[in-house]
Amino acid sequence: MGSTDTPFDHTAFLSQLSSLPGVYRMYGAGDELLYVGKARNLRKRVGSYFLRASGNPRIESMVAQIRRIEVTLTHTEDEALLLEANLIKELKPRYNVYYRDDKSYPYVRFSAHEFPRISYYRGARSGHDRYFGPFPSASAVRETLQSLQKLFRLRPCRDSFFAHRDRPCLQYQIKRCSAPCVGLISADDYAHDVRNAMRLLEGKGDELALELQQQMERAADALEFELAARLRDQIAALKRIRQSQTMTGGARNLDVIAVALHPASSCVTVVSVRDGVNLGHRSHFPQHPLHAEAEDLLESFISQHYLQQPPPAELLVSHALADPALIEHALSQRAQRRIRISRPSRGPRQRLLEMAQQTADQALSAHLLEAATMDERLLELARVLDLERAPQRLECFDISHTQGERAVASCVVFGPQGPLKSGYRKFNIEDIEPGDDYAAIRQAVGRRFARMRGQGAAMASADGPAAQTPDVLFIDGGTGQLNAALEALEELDITDLRVVAIAKGPSRKPGLEELILPERDGALRLPPDSPALHLIQRIRDEAHRFALTGHRGRRDKARLKSGLDEIDGLGPVRRRALLRHFGGLAQLRRASVEELAQVDGVSRTLAERIYAHFH
Repeated sequence: MGSTDTPFDHTAFLSQLSSLPGVYRMYGAGDELLYVGKARNLRKRVGSYFLRASGNPRIESMVAQIRRIEVTLTHTEDEALLLEANLIKELKPRYNVYYRDDKSYPYVRFSAHEFPRISYYRGARSGHDRYFGPFPSASAVRETLQSLQKLFRLRPCRDSFFAHRDRPCLQYQIKRCSAPCVGLISADDYAHDVRNAMRLLEGKGDELALELQQQMERAADALEFELAARLRDQIAALKRIRQSQTMTGGARNLDVIAVALHPASSCVTVVSVRDGVNLGHRSHFPQHPLHAEAEDLLESFISQHYLQQPPPAELLVSHALADPALIEHALSQRAQRRIRISRPSRGPRQRLLEMAQQTADQALSAHLLEAATMDERLLELARVLDLERAPQRLECFDISHTQGERAVASCVVFGPQGPLKSGYRKFNIEDIEPGDDYAAIRQAVGRRFARMRGQGAAMASADGPAAQTPDVLFIDGGTGQLNAALEALEELDITDLRVVAIAKGPSRKPGLEELILPERDGALRLPPDSPALHLIQRIRDEAHRFALTGHRGRRDKARLKSGLDEIDGLGPVRRRALLRHFGGLAQLRRASVEELAQVDGVSRTLAERIYAHFH
């Protein structure tokens, strides 16, 4: 390997390059990885970059920077496609399109129980339960669950809660559950409702509506007017649900993928159809260099996205791919069934594609508007705080506790794209006087920036979130909190960080917040319509929400633990067994001695001791 400052001799490199399939990696000066690509024939594909001008400024700029190329041979083209997708996700080359989608897709789950529970589910699937999806978003699953509860009154509660009810809960009162826990519906009738719910999710809504209509007529003829009225309400609700779910002209299982282009940012929208029902869409905004082409965005999305998610039988795409057969074959091999990629020009599928394209255009427009608004807010913040340039990283600290109990500090992070949740941190505050917010801020800020300095037990990696310095550090509070943060930074010899406290002001009304700056005698109050103030409010509110969530979790966990710690002979293993069996401390408190003694590891004597403790 020669010097990375030496111009690349592509002629010599191509003369010895194999014609087998594989993956190539292009490096620039300083050994920077520029691009990762795949090829059926490495010599032809790599050689095509140097034969003639591409007309694409992005490609020509990249080729001009190449200093060396590495290749990895693969046995098949499919293997090259998968290796390329993995390398892009791992290495994030500058000229590749990169999709960040860490979350798995959610499902509607029916548990394997005598009275199945319907619930939101995300994660690995077991063989006993029934799953419907994947849905493109959590909101789509929750809307579906609400509809199923209204229509069929299926229970959403955990099995441990279900097993220890002695009267119907609120879900029954608001007609969202038929109360199988206390026998208000038979197992056969409940199973019938479960089957109908599954049929609706399987796309058999028309068939189901016809059956319900016939049942209603029979009930009316038999003078069973209460049953007939319930079936009438079900039919009306079913009609509303079917109207809200766009039907797909006979298509059963497919994803519709549309690309909306912009030089600086682009959108890839996926509309998911499963069992003939439109489950909604999800929009992705990939990282990519300027002037990326739609074909590149599509191909990169398909290879990276379906590396983790199971592909449906058919993919409809808004733009023609350079080599759809290669991607089809790779996906089919991975899924062990035929996967087809097509670009329809007429009929119901073409109308679906038009709808997805309109959705992508709208999502991109909203994304660009939000980005422009964020840019305006950052520029205004730079002006207000007298910064040399628009800040790229903002952090905000807040403290949450209940009368000093179990204090938790939050640190939230914002960038030009909005919240950077991978950088969020919580700190459990220890060894301070209860309610001492100044000490809590001092400890949290000290721990956060000790990591940046490589101090303390938990040193961050060089490129981790804790190693990055914010352009502005906000502290929710007044002068005391500001001084506590400055003291923590001074102890770490950090003196060049812009620190600002956000005080609520004398009236404590939104829009009248005051900014307290170390170099300023009085507080700074921005106009209520100031873009900078709106950004500060958003960051402060997010820090408060994150701190409150962390505090509640820590407090509830501590109270739960302390409620059982006082019982002699009840160790951590039995505590976990009891809580798992009853589903929580509230249900455990209501359990009888006989019910307690049924838990593995709990003797009659220990059961009586537990019962006596709570009564």
